[in-house]
Amino acid sequence: MSPIYSQVAAGVAVIFKTRGNDVQESDEFRRDANLNDSISILESALTDASFRKLLAIPNRRVHKFVADAIQLCKPMKVFICNDSTMDTEYIRRTAIARGEETPLANPHHTVHFDGYFDQARDKERTVYLVPKGESLGKQLTQHDRQEGLETVRKRLEGSMENKKMVVRFFSLGPLDSPFSIPAVQITDSFYVAHSEDLLYRPGYDYFRRMSEDKEIFWMLHSSGKLIHSVSTDWKKRGVMIDYKENTVYSVNTQYAGNTIGLKKLALRLAIRKADREGWLAEHMFLMAVHGPHERKTYFTGAYPSGCGKTSTSMVRGNTIVGDDLAYLRVLDGKVRAVNVERGIFGIIRSVTAKDDPVIWDVLHSNQPAIFSNVLITEDTEPRWLDDGREDPEQGANHSGGWFKGKVDRYGEEIPYAHKNARYTVGLEGLTNLDGCLDDPRGVEVGGIIYGGRDSDTWVPVQQALDWTQGIITMGASLESETTAATLGPSGVRKFNPFSNLDFLSIPLEDYIRNNLDFVNDSEHKPCIFAVNYFLRNEDGDFITDKSDKQVWLKWMELRVHGEVEAITAPTGFLPLFDDLKGLFDTYLDKDYTKKEYDAQFTIRIPEYLSKLDRIEKIYKESVEDPPVELYRELSAQRERLIAVPTELGDYILPDAFL
Repeated sequence: MSPIYSQVAAGVAVIFKTRGNDVQESDEFRRDANLNDSISILESALTDASFRKLLAIPNRRVHKFVADAIQLCKPMKVFICNDSTMDTEYIRRTAIARGEETPLANPHHTVHFDGYFDQARDKERTVYLVPKGESLGKQLTQHDRQEGLETVRKRLEGSMENKKMVVRFFSLGPLDSPFSIPAVQITDSFYVAHSEDLLYRPGYDYFRRMSEDKEIFWMLHSSGKLIHSVSTDWKKRGVMIDYKENTVYSVNTQYAGNTIGLKKLALRLAIRKADREGWLAEHMFLMAVHGPHERKTYFTGAYPSGCGKTSTSMVRGNTIVGDDLAYLRVLDGKVRAVNVERGIFGIIRSVTAKDDPVIWDVLHSNQPAIFSNVLITEDTEPRWLDDGREDPEQGANHSGGWFKGKVDRYGEEIPYAHKNARYTVGLEGLTNLDGCLDDPRGVEVGGIIYGGRDSDTWVPVQQALDWTQGIITMGASLESETTAATLGPSGVRKFNPFSNLDFLSIPLEDYIRNNLDFVNDSEHKPCIFAVNYFLRNEDGDFITDKSDKQVWLKWMELRVHGEVEAITAPTGFLPLFDDLKGLFDTYLDKDYTKKEYDAQFTIRIPEYLSKLDRIEKIYKESVEDPPVELYRELSAQRERLIAVPTELGDYILPDAFL
C-alpha cells in the first residue's frame, strides 16, 4: 500500500506511515507515547482516505480527541469530513439513506423527526461538571466533575457500535478573525452533521493552518440506541459540559438544541472564554437597520425563544447578519460584533407569507433546507402551525401517522405539527443578507436591544437612560413568558437575564459585572433599548401588530444618532407621538392614532413595582455578591416610579412626563 504522508506539526515533524510495514517516526513523536497510541488507534480504525485527511491537520490534541472517542464509542466505521463538496454531499445522502432525513417534494429539502419526548432543549439534564471546591452559582445545575465524567462516559461506551462516526471541523465566527474559535464535532448522527453544514463556517482548512496551541472547543455526541432512526433511551438523555477541558458530551438525544454542539452548548464554553479574556458571548441577533440617506446602523438583540428574535432580525427594509448568537469585542475603541454562525435554526410556527416574506420565500425556494417536527402531507409538502393556510386533515408528524383528533397516551390532542417545529437554512439564500457577514473585524454596534414576552408591563419600545441603567433594569431584569422552545409548561413568567440564563457557565454576578464593565475601554457606548411585542389590553388582545416592529427599529436607529427627541419617563426614554406617527406613515402606510399611542406607552406603575419586587427577590435569593450597581439601579427606578404625583393615578399617559 502506498505511503501516507501527513504534516503532523507544522514546520516541526512529518510522519511517514506505511500500513502493514515498519513505521518511521520523528524523535518528537517517540517522546510522546500517548500520541503514538492515538496514531495507532487512528491507523487501525480509519480508512486510508480518512487517515490522510485527519493527519493533514497538524494538531496532536485533535488526534487524541478523535482516538479517545473511537476507543470509547467503538464505531463500526469513521468518516473524516474535509468540507469538500464530495464529503458534504455524502453526509446529506447518508442522512437520507439512514432514515434520519426524508426527501420532500422539493428535491433540495428534507424533513427530520425527533422522538416524541425529545422535542426541545432539556435544561434539567444539561449539567456543568464542576471540580470539587468550585461553584458556578445557585442558578446553574452542577455535578461533581469526576462522577459526571464517569456517568457520561459509561453511557457513551459502545454507543456507536454498528454505526458510523462522523468527525467535523468548524469555525465559530469568521475565519482568521479575532473572533474565531475552532470547534470539533464528533457525532453518529448524519442529521446533526448535515445541519452543521448549513449553520456553521467550514473549518477543515482553518484547522490545517492554525497554530498548535489555539484553544479548541470539543463536542462528542451519540444518539444512542435507535429504533426507526429515533433515540429510544430518552429517559437517560443527558448533556454534560466539562468546562475544564472545553468539552461537551451529549447522549441519547437527537433534538438539535441538545446535539448540535456548536450552538447553545458551545455558547456556554464561549461565555467562560469571554470572561477570561474581557469580551462578551451573547444570545443575540445581529442586524443592520437602514436609516436615512442610505445609512446602516448595526444592532444586537437578546430575546428568549419565541419572543420575536428571528422575526426582528428579518424585518423587511433592513439587512441581517445573524439571528441567534453574537460575539462582541472592543477593537480600536469601538464595540464590534460578529455572527457566530452562518445559518438559521429557527422556530417555524407562525411563519407566513404576509408576516415573514423573506423566510417564507427561502422555505419555498431551492435553497437547501431541513424541516424538523413539522407535518408532512401526502404530497410530501411541509406544514406548520399558524402558517396562514387551512389546517390539514392528515399526514405524518413526530407522533407517526397523524389525523385530526389524534390524542396521545394521556388523552391530549396532538397538533398536526409541534409547537417547537424548526427550519434549518443557510444565510446565503436570504435576499436581505448583509454584506458584512464574514467581515473578520465584525461590525460596529450602535444599539443593543433586550426583548421579552410580557403581557402587562413593558411598553413596546423604550431607551435606557444610560448604559448602567440599561444593563440592570433591562438586561439583568429581563423576564419572559415561557414558550414551547424548552421542555415544561408554557405561559409561565420566567426570569431570564440578558436572555442568557440558560446558557451561563459563570456565576450570574460575574456575568452582570462583565456586561457593566465591557464598555470601559470603548470610545462610544452603544445605546440600550427594551422592546415588548406582547403587551395586551384588558380583554387579553395584543395591542401591537407584528409589523409594528419595523417602526420600533426605525425609531431606535434615529435615537442612536440623536435625530429625534424623547420623553424622559421613570423607566427610560419614550418616543414622542408625532415621531411615531410619521414613521408609521412612512414605513407601514398606516394611520397611527393618539389612542393607540396612549394605550401602548402608558406607564403601568403597579406592574413595574411588582416587577421590581420580583427581580430584587430573585437576586437576593440566588446571588450572594451582586455588583453594587444592581440594587442601586433597581432602587433608583423604584424611587422614580414612586415619585410620580399621586393625582396622576397608577396608569400614567406618556404626555404626563413632558
